[in-house]
Amino acid sequence: QVQLVESGGGLVQAGDSLRLSCAASGRTLSGYVMGWFRQAPGKEREFVASFTWGGSRYHADSVKGRFTISRDNAKNTVYLQMNSLKSEDTAIYYCAADREGSNWNSAAWGQGTQVTVSS
Repeated sequence: QVQLVESGGGLVQAGDSLRLSCAASGRTLSGYVMGWFRQAPGKEREFVASFTWGGSRYHADSVKGRFTISRDNAKNTVYLQMNSLKSEDTAIYYCAADREGSNWNSAAWGQGTQVTVSS
């Protein structure tokens, strides 16, 4: 069973940067894809970025060029560097880990960290 703990959220102004971290424990993450999702008030949870065990990265179009996902397998940690933040980035950000190919259907989730961007 994978346990995930996010950190790094906060209140920032538009144009600022934040770096989210997600530390995983409970098992090795070999063969797992790790990712970030977010949920804004009144909206459904949406995909933000993912990083496969093989090293491939994917970013949602809405964050491409501003956010960058990275992963340190030795530390069982995934990061989300968020630059040029906009008010529409305000959301609870969740870390997820799932076996590759499972399409997040059996993912473990963190408790979420709040990111608030004031304009």
